[in-house]
Amino acid sequence: MNAVINRWQSLNERLDGVGSWLAPLGLRLILAWEFWEAGIEKLRGENWFAHVMEKFPFPFNLAPVELSWFLATWTELLAAIALLLGLATRLSASALFVLTIVAIATVHWPADWGSLSELWQGYAITDKGQGNYKLPLLYLVMLLPLILQGGGRLSIDAVLGARLGLLRDAPAGGLLGWGLFLAVLGAALGILLPLFGGLMVLAGATLLVGGWWLKH
Repeated sequence: MNAVINRWQSLNERLDGVGSWLAPLGLRLILAWEFWEAGIEKLRGENWFAHVMEKFPFPFNLAPVELSWFLATWTELLAAIALLLGLATRLSASALFVLTIVAIATVHWPADWGSLSELWQGYAITDKGQGNYKLPLLYLVMLLPLILQGGGRLSIDAVLGARLGLLRDAPAGGLLGWGLFLAVLGAALGILLPLFGGLMVLAGATLLVGGWWLKH
């Protein structure tokens, strides 16, 4: 029994090592893309904040419409670039978190709801009169790990932290950890992209064999 527990613990440590590199990266990339698109749409479009300014929560309703539009646009654009690079990740994610909260309160939250079941109807992508806060709520959930844990090992923050001696040691993952990750992910992606998924499975299997051989 102890041998099984030890192997399971070893596997978890290796996956933790892989996750310290890749888990935050995935969140950063998808959020950077989504907020960049939103910022570009504002940059190229017309200011429609005047139509919803009275719904802005305090103190954001005190700022002039043009200033609010400018701040929202460039917060999305600059924070998206920062997330992509993993630069000031916590600060950038926090700014987007606040921006998303304001957006939910202003645009996506149900106007009238008297019960939790009515509020739940707003958990939707399309707005049918009960709100549509599903997508921005998912953004909040995705931003939270970046606020709490930062941008991960594959980030400018990590490079700066290493230079300043502030980066804590983390499990490396090893060949077995990376091999398992690639094999499992490749098998899943192979359903949609057979060639790409098959190559990932092959790479993962190679690393698993190599890791096992080195260990023994």
